[in-house]
Amino acid sequence: MLISHAVRHDALHVTLHRDLDVTNRAAAALQIQALVQEHRPGRVVIAVPAADPSPATLSALARAHRMCAGLGVPLTLSGASDRTRRLLDANSA
Repeated sequence: MLISHAVRHDALHVTLHRDLDVTNRAAAALQIQALVQEHRPGRVVIAVPAADPSPATLSALARAHRMCAGLGVPLTLSGASDRTRRLLDANSA
């Protein structure tokens, strides 16, 4: 299992259980997209498996961040370093 999720108080909480690689990053991004479309949350919180995730994980997070921004849904990261948050914000701008 790549991800798990819970919906609490209009927030979609997604947990990435391990760093992604090129063989599973698209699947994880599509799963997150499907969850957002299904639940229509007010915000999304993604817990990452490492403070500095792999490039493939960053790629999936950037894709989810852009999709959420396009829908007007704020996305935040849990467990990520400040550097990772800055990379995500810069990559999604």
